[in-house]
Amino acid sequence: MPADSPAIAPAYVLAVDFGGTKVEAALVDSEGRLVEGSRHRRPTGRNATVPELEDSVGGVVRAAFAALPEGARVIGVGIGSAGPIDRTRGLVSPLNVPHWRDYPMRDFVAGVAAGLGLDVPVTLEMDGVAITMAEHWVGAAQGVDNVMGMVISTGIGGGLIVDGRVITGPTGNAGHIGHVEVGDIEGEDTFGSRYALEAMASGPHTVAWAQHQGFAGATGEDLAAAYAAGDPVAREAIARTGTAVGHAIASATALLDLELVAIGGGFSHSTPDLFDHMRAVIANHYFPFVRKVRIVPSALSSEGPLIGAAALIHRAHLLP
Repeated sequence: MPADSPAIAPAYVLAVDFGGTKVEAALVDSEGRLVEGSRHRRPTGRNATVPELEDSVGGVVRAAFAALPEGARVIGVGIGSAGPIDRTRGLVSPLNVPHWRDYPMRDFVAGVAAGLGLDVPVTLEMDGVAITMAEHWVGAAQGVDNVMGMVISTGIGGGLIVDGRVITGPTGNAGHIGHVEVGDIEGEDTFGSRYALEAMASGPHTVAWAQHQGFAGATGEDLAAAYAAGDPVAREAIARTGTAVGHAIASATALLDLELVAIGGGFSHSTPDLFDHMRAVIANHYFPFVRKVRIVPSALSSEGPLIGAAALIHRAHLLP
């Protein structure tokens, strides 16, 4: 660059991740790195009212923006939200946040951004899409063009990249692997379907099943500790959940010819043995092309959802 040419200001995305228990925001650079001091979190939850949810979302967006380095610029806002969503209209209806139904999340965040003096694109996608884009960009799925990303946590979400392109569907809800039904394993009647994967294999639902078998703990952390200590009910619960997830992955692979599934989320860290149970299901499948799929942990730790939300802007060329 000639000495008299103006320097190009560093470009950041203001990334927002909205889920069933918390909302986070941070600034993310073009290499998928979070700006130090820009990551902020506030609660959401099943009992949160609309004003409380707006206060949490607006609060983290403003706090993240306040950490913008001097001389830098924000080129867009990316939002990954628990679903279902309507990507065309910018609406969200998070299953575990009942006070938001067809809530105009994109317009609300755009309004907060405008109040900060930002006139930039605001993109909303399902959180599973965001995390899959993060894994493909800087995580466990780099260089792989047929990928499913999964999150196993309060709920179970997913996203898809097929032939190097993100698959969203017309409303943005493609990839809802948590609501694929798995036969022969019965879960909780949370959604009106005991056979949805999330109803049997999310963290809270796995704990609930264990409690029905006499487990005295209350959280996924309790279950993980009991598993490590050799508790037979905890071990059966983990095996059951891993088997259910394995069957769902096998079905998705049979449908889409996936090469790799990258899994993150708090409950996915309960024990490495959870992955062994998934892989055992795949290894016993009758189709060789299903048996080839690799199931790996996320390479992005807890930053993945925010990196994915930033990818909605930084890697927008992959979106439909």
